Amino acid sequence: MSRKDPGSSIWFSLAIDGESLGYFNGCEGLSTQVEVEQRQEGGNNGFVWQLPTRVTYSNIRLTRPLTPDTAKVAKWISSVQTGIQRPTAQISALRADGSLVARWGLIDVLPVSWQGPSLDPGSASVANEVLEIAHHGFTD
Repeated sequence: MSRKDPGSSIWFSLAIDGESLGYFNGCEGLSTQVEVEQRQEGGNNGFVWQLPTRVTYSNIRLTRPLTPDTAKVAKWISSVQTGIQRPTAQISALRADGSLVARWGLIDVLPVSWQGPSLDPGSASVANEVLEIAHHGFTD
């Protein structure tokens, strides 16, 4: 049995309808919130019912240094101008050796924003890009 180090570095891959948009070194916003409505039952003072109402999903922000895959992201964002099509997506968390840690399927994905790097010749920082996507829930 091989031992997997849970503290090893993780990176992420993003695929839209099966087409890879490349690898990212940061992923934020994989979360969901269930709104709860409280109802008190008459004659029963022992507890209050907690009833689920609405489920919301936060936007997901993926970051990475600029790569040739940036053109794939730009092409996907440009396709929104010709009509909104909400594909499925898959984000995979991978270890440094490429083995899968976890995978999230997303439905009705839409690019919300893309931020390119600050191109400052006086700065030695890495040229990063940030892609933010919205979705309507998890598939698997």
